[in-house]
Amino acid sequence: MTARTRPTPARRTATLPGAAAAGVALLLTLTGCSGDPGADPGAATSSASEPASTSEAPAEHNDADVQFAQGMIVHHRGAVEMAELAADRTQTPEVLDLAERIAAAQGPEIETMTAWLEAWDAEVPADDAMAGMDHGDMDHGSMPGMMTDEQMERLEETEGAAFDEAFLTMMIEHHQGAITMSQDEVDGGENADAVALAETIIEDQTAEISEMTRLLG
Repeated sequence: MTARTRPTPARRTATLPGAAAAGVALLLTLTGCSGDPGADPGAATSSASEPASTSEAPAEHNDADVQFAQGMIVHHRGAVEMAELAADRTQTPEVLDLAERIAAAQGPEIETMTAWLEAWDAEVPADDAMAGMDHGDMDHGSMPGMMTDEQMERLEETEGAAFDEAFLTMMIEHHQGAITMSQDEVDGGENADAVALAETIIEDQTAEISEMTRLLG
């Protein structure tokens, strides 16, 4: 009689069902992707879900900064108005060049100061803020060097050498007023950008005063 052979336990162990093997492989894969076992599993999700701040509070400023920007906008408009008269009235290339440089510099500064006032929720002077008033005074402060309506009318009526002399004399006075206003900002302003612009105005317009004085002879 022949003895029956029983399957050994080792053989049964060697043939694990395919589903069980796949489960083990999946478990090993997930374990391998877990990263640092001590890390907070919610940290990445938390940081990724936090919205980045896209707005910043307006830069620090004080009343002196606001008054400087408001006053200098009107003051610059006066200088640009005077400079634009030169195109049709002067016959001196140096005077025309100076007038064009003044307009080119002060136009963008007006835009810069307008943006500051808007960011500070402060009033921006209207485009006609100079109309019908003595250009030396405004509600928010004095503006030395501004021309009166009568002075502007006389300047408009001149041309040639007479225009050059009147233009240069008036613009020197206008620049001196801007320097005084800018020095007040340097002394009392808080906003770094406004103070820096005031310092630039002092430097540039001091140099232009020297140039105009030379042109006057």
